[in-house]
Amino acid sequence: MRRRRFVTAAAASAALAPLGARVLSAAPPPQAITPALIEAAKKEGKVTYYTAMDLSVAEPMAKAFEAKYPGIKVAVERTGAERLFNRIGQEVGSNIRRVDVANSSDAAHFIVWKRQGWLEPFLTPDMAENLPADQRDPDGAFVNQRTHLSTIAYNTKLVKPEDAPKGFVDLLDPKYAGKLVKGHPGYSGTIMTATQQLAKALGWEYFEKLSRQKVLQVQSATEPPKRIEAGERAIAVDGSDYLFWMARERGAPIEVVHAVEGTPQVSNPMAIFKASPNPNAARVLVGWIMSPEGQQFIVNVSGQYPANRLVKAKEGRPALASIKTLPEEPAEVEKQADEIKSRYQRYFKV
Repeated sequence: MRRRRFVTAAAASAALAPLGARVLSAAPPPQAITPALIEAAKKEGKVTYYTAMDLSVAEPMAKAFEAKYPGIKVAVERTGAERLFNRIGQEVGSNIRRVDVANSSDAAHFIVWKRQGWLEPFLTPDMAENLPADQRDPDGAFVNQRTHLSTIAYNTKLVKPEDAPKGFVDLLDPKYAGKLVKGHPGYSGTIMTATQQLAKALGWEYFEKLSRQKVLQVQSATEPPKRIEAGERAIAVDGSDYLFWMARERGAPIEVVHAVEGTPQVSNPMAIFKASPNPNAARVLVGWIMSPEGQQFIVNVSGQYPANRLVKAKEGRPALASIKTLPEEPAEVEKQADEIKSRYQRYFKV
């Protein structure tokens, strides 16, 4: 299902780095998570959370929320961001009211959803004060839940440090043929975002050459870390960096590579839908995830980079500012999504 089917005839949104949205109105007044709101959420009893985040992080986060707010159950619906986007479009088109809160690794989705008028603006006082301007939509329609990178990584039992790639162009070396694994932009928002950044930086000729390297193609950005940890492939072309780091912490023989050309950076916005069947529980969930407590939980479990300025990056992880990253352009991803999928499919035959 092509992205443009969900796009109205409105003019394309202007980018607001790193997220991206057109300013329609002022953000709503901040709403505190009051006892009355919590009681209303408990009467609803549940909240449905659509996410592209790996279940190894999403499910513990949901359990922590349920422990904080007994009586509110979180139904985690995890799939690739591009499938998540299509699913929500289909549900809205069929008047199925299921999603309460959605979190995607393709920030361009929120440009479309906001333009369609599907999102319910919401900010708590903490979010209004402690989320920098580049971490939230100016109208309060969505906020950046977390940031991660799409990095190269390798299995140190299969690749010696002196033989390891230092960047993306190195992966074209014939010695790496048959040793690579990568995610797919037609399934993964992380890979969609990364593909746009790399195509701009290196040209589509890069992907054409990469496709000749006998690459093992998987779907989600969560899969390459698991494949190289298992030794099925030696090198991951891409993948969610937090899963590489989590594997290292478990003792897996994995080394993360921040490419000399620059590493794709991926924001992961979150929003409440206007048609939410559990709007009070949705507000409580978003308020907690974006609070220092919720953000710290995500950092502790996965080491993803927090949006709330009161929370520091995980100790032992490189500071985001110390890494050379490629610029994130959600508005360009939104415009180019169909072309990216088409070109990629043509080159990789998948």
